[in-house]
Amino acid sequence: MKETSVGNHKRLLLIDDDPNLILLVKDYLEFRGYEVVTAENGREALEVLEQEIPDMIICDVMMPEMDGYSLVKHVRENPRTSWVPVLFLSAKGQSQDRVKGLNTGADVYMVKPFEPEELVAQVESSLKQAARIADRPGKGNDSGPKIQVPFDVELTPTELRVVQFVARGMANREIADQLNVSQRTIESHVSNMLGKTGLHNRTELARWAIENSMA
Repeated sequence: MKETSVGNHKRLLLIDDDPNLILLVKDYLEFRGYEVVTAENGREALEVLEQEIPDMIICDVMMPEMDGYSLVKHVRENPRTSWVPVLFLSAKGQSQDRVKGLNTGADVYMVKPFEPEELVAQVESSLKQAARIADRPGKGNDSGPKIQVPFDVELTPTELRVVQFVARGMANREIADQLNVSQRTIESHVSNMLGKTGLHNRTELARWAIENSMA
């Protein structure tokens, strides 16, 4: 019998060119209550994404046809998928590798080999965070009222970058690291955007960015 888990009814897209890893990770995640769709590389994954949008993507970095970096770039540029959490799996564990992965658009970077329990914990944490921030009642459904802001709101280029990171669920500290500025500077940008839009918090700011295809 499958364990009761936050994974129930959540669908994951698992992408890796190692069939043994695919088999092991798929079995473990399904045991924890997730539905798992698989692909062998980024190009095959894009074909899957044309048909359905998963709740999360777990992706190897180095793959033939299309690597993880290129795939995540496509995912982040497409408004249909830009909100989907992405977890990178990689055998490369140097700090510069982690930084490149996160800068590319991944939400989590895990180094192989990894403990299955840690993978599940990261998946569950990312899904909970995505649900809180995006507040999506269904996969791609436009149910619920849209966030309303003044029609003439204009963001600076830096504010636009910040709100894109906010929509991905990143904390101010993480955004500051990405942009190489202080956390106080990011807090100031978020505060300015809340003032411009009349929104009340980061969650509403993230929803507004997603609904208007800024993220």
